[in-house]
Amino acid sequence: MKKSELQGFRRTLRAHQADIGTGARTREALAIETSPDELDRIQQAQLRDFAVGALNRESLRLRQVTAALDRIDRGRFGICLSCDQEIGSRRLVALPWADSCIVCQEVVDRSSMDLHRATDESLLSAA
Repeated sequence: MKKSELQGFRRTLRAHQADIGTGARTREALAIETSPDELDRIQQAQLRDFAVGALNRESLRLRQVTAALDRIDRGRFGICLSCDQEIGSRRLVALPWADSCIVCQEVVDRSSMDLHRATDESLLSAA
């Protein structure tokens, strides 16, 4: 990969890092508010659950972006962590924090879907 391309990815990743920021705006929604109304409490709980999910996604993305910047520094950016093959440039343009080639990512996704399906089936059979 050319040095100019790496610099472009570095700028993009730093911009994502700055966009994610500290997550303070999401943490405000985690505040627990008390209310005598049961419906208000239920709505607050749902909003809090949504905020926790958003905070988890932001945290994961920040770790992925930081890891991608580290791979640039170590000269390993654009190389699949699973098979050591080059990650396609179109994939990197779409997801500059990608650490797997499309083939390895599909294997991971399929395994994850199979695990969720097996968990769902075991929960249903236990009920």
